[in-house]
Amino acid sequence: MRLACIENNVIKLYLCFIFVLISPVSPGANDLHFYDGASPADIIAGDVFFEILDPPELRYSYRIRPAKDFGAPFNESLYFENARLVPTIPLHSCSDIVNQEEIFGHIALSERGECSFVFKTAKAQQAGARAVIITESIDKWDESLDHLIEMVDDRMELDVNIPAAFLLGRSGYTILRTLKSLKRSHAVINFPINMTHVPMSKMNQPPWVAW
Repeated sequence: MRLACIENNVIKLYLCFIFVLISPVSPGANDLHFYDGASPADIIAGDVFFEILDPPELRYSYRIRPAKDFGAPFNESLYFENARLVPTIPLHSCSDIVNQEEIFGHIALSERGECSFVFKTAKAQQAGARAVIITESIDKWDESLDHLIEMVDDRMELDVNIPAAFLLGRSGYTILRTLKSLKRSHAVINFPINMTHVPMSKMNQPPWVAW
């Protein structure tokens, strides 16, 4: 009788041990949405992506957040294939853009600060850009505070009719630093790309981006 009780206790202890081992782990901050059943379309929720084709060092898909209430929308009629992503000179785009010959017909890359998002977009448009991507200032970028922000109209009543979107500061910093080290004036991109049906684990996100 005593032997049977001991055996039962051993079995219970063993089962409890197994249960602890196989219990699901709660997702942490870097595992957001991987285990909660949310679809990519739900997670992306209006954000769009572009992919860098060249240089190879930057060959990833980058998530950007469209301007909330100014500029042209990102819709089915908007698509750039093998377009150039060109950093503006000056990078803040708060004055006339010097390298407009390189910008014309392509995508401008600008940094936050010195003037409003709408004004930067207007300057990129004036230089002939077909769209503008704005990233956090490389001088003020703080990794701990890096997040996609909502770019809103500043009510300056500027006539802006090209799309504008915001890119994470670390991604912008890496793109700008890599182009500079390679002595490249631009990256080659496809923009936008459809990621709504791609599983989160299969998205070719930059290795420094955590969901």
